Amino acid sequence: MSNMTGAAEVSLPVLAVTSGDPSGVGPELCARLSERKWPAHLVVIGDAELIEERLERAGHALVVRPWQPDMEPEAGVFDVLHCPLACPALAGKPNPKNAAYVLNVLDSALEGCVQGVFDGMVTAPVHKGVICDGGVYFSGHTEYLAEKTHTPQVVMMLVGGGMRVALATTHMPLADVPGALSQDRLTRTLEVLHRGLAASFGLSRPRILVAGFNPHAGEGGHIGREEIDVIIPVLERLRAKGMNLIGPLPADTLFTPRNLREADAVLAMYHDQGLPVLKHASFGSGVNVTLGLPIIRTSVDHGTAFDLAGSGEANPGSLFAAVELAIGMVKARQRRT
Repeated sequence: MSNMTGAAEVSLPVLAVTSGDPSGVGPELCARLSERKWPAHLVVIGDAELIEERLERAGHALVVRPWQPDMEPEAGVFDVLHCPLACPALAGKPNPKNAAYVLNVLDSALEGCVQGVFDGMVTAPVHKGVICDGGVYFSGHTEYLAEKTHTPQVVMMLVGGGMRVALATTHMPLADVPGALSQDRLTRTLEVLHRGLAASFGLSRPRILVAGFNPHAGEGGHIGREEIDVIIPVLERLRAKGMNLIGPLPADTLFTPRNLREADAVLAMYHDQGLPVLKHASFGSGVNVTLGLPIIRTSVDHGTAFDLAGSGEANPGSLFAAVELAIGMVKARQRRT
């Protein structure tokens, strides 16, 4: 973005909000951000005409203003950083021809964060399959942003229902998880999680519950050896360095109120070990956080919902929560500097 030359000197945090797949619920959820007064300057990134149309459909009579870095927020004005669609977008009708547009929106937000124009970014949902069908391999926001920022290790963590659940492995077939779960990977994951909880959540010595991999955490090696060969040696080394790590704990009893009461976060070994519990407790208001990046990034915990796009029935709760959390993370980092 050629108009980005430096950080805007404003008192409020400035957050980029990407509008996601133009045929999904993202643009209309972004339009609903106008329903609240936020303690931040929100800048929606996407096609200005599309955003204006979704604002009108939602019944919000606001002026869409082309955003520039030196602008202050104004009442009755909805700031949009314009990225033009490749072709018209119809609600509920995904089009791979707009795949490059979706990635351009992401790149614009990322560029602004790296340059210091934005204090963080919040992402509305995209569809991996549609982007891949457009000719670009895309496995998810987390992996894309890590590659773009040359970050060797990031951690996916979901926040909601009074829990923070991070993942040692993310989007891979379950059959591939045992081979991916190495001592090195687990060590780096816990180090990133520990630093992220301190830097962005103000937890100086976070208490982290670590799930076992096998049923009953392996039963002393009788139901698998991942705990003995991988998890326990890593936990022992990191405890010696001062980390407050509890486990490995059987996953079927880890998420009890007694265990969670004093926990700052949980580390699950794979995607569907930890996230079904959190999403049961918080679906519609959960937030996806990427730890380890040089920027702040939060996201909704749901997909593009093409079946709801254009209906006005999509729930903005998760996007609202993602914005709220991003603001809190910015403030936590500011307190540490």
